[in-house]
Amino acid sequence: MLGGAQLAVGAAAIFARFALQGAAPLAVAASRLCVAAIALLVITAFAGRNRSQTLPTRRQSLQLGVAGVALAVHFGGWIASLEYTTVAASTLLVATTPMWTALYDAWARRRAPSPVVVIAFVVGGLGLIAIVGFNKTPPPVAGHALLGALLAIAGSLAMAVYLIVVRELRETLATRTIVTRTYAWSAIVLIAAAAVAHQAPPALSDVPAWGGILGMALVSQLLGHTAINASLRWFSPSAVSFTNLIEPVAAAVLALFIFGEALAPPAIAGGAVLLIAIGIVLREERT
Repeated sequence: MLGGAQLAVGAAAIFARFALQGAAPLAVAASRLCVAAIALLVITAFAGRNRSQTLPTRRQSLQLGVAGVALAVHFGGWIASLEYTTVAASTLLVATTPMWTALYDAWARRRAPSPVVVIAFVVGGLGLIAIVGFNKTPPPVAGHALLGALLAIAGSLAMAVYLIVVRELRETLATRTIVTRTYAWSAIVLIAAAAVAHQAPPALSDVPAWGGILGMALVSQLLGHTAINASLRWFSPSAVSFTNLIEPVAAAVLALFIFGEALAPPAIAGGAVLLIAIGIVLREERT
């Protein structure tokens, strides 16, 4: 289940590439979140609310709204990055979320990170430079690799904000309550952003684009992330966090075979270094 979930989430970038053939990034992100939110609302309507589940307070509702906005920035930035950089580079950069949450925890606890974490950040930074500097495979929109990298990193930072906000909510609110409300808020924000930017969803006759959107919403988001949460019955959070490092590798392999996107050897080495650095940060975070 856990391995299949990571493959499903790793395939999100592949689905996004097909979706971007029929619409601009904000419209694609909005369509994805709309489908996911509607699916969750239907599930909630049929399943009903468990008596043991508590309704969010006013403060918690505000937190869920903030988390939804952060999620909108994450998906909007990351999907947009796929137009300017390769699938492998974008997925590697957006996987740096644990590094930003570790930095926040060190600041919030007013505790300096351990020397091992500092070294991991330096090494990870070198990996980032190698990925961006030696990523020569032409993306759909060539000549803006740095913009693509910055959008992916912005998506990573936004996901860190999302995780930090919802972390304390998990103690009192059910997972379904959290994801249903945050997905709904994210969909609303992205619809508004797409409208302001005059980005329309794909035409109903555009089967590949809608196939990509449905793949992201139903396979990567609902099935993939749900299975990852379910796997916590058998694995520790630390083990699940480590398996998240499979996602960039799966995305890179799929992009190589489907789109012919190959990373240069130095960029591959940078990606390996970055994944090792993230793994070290995860390990130190759990100890």
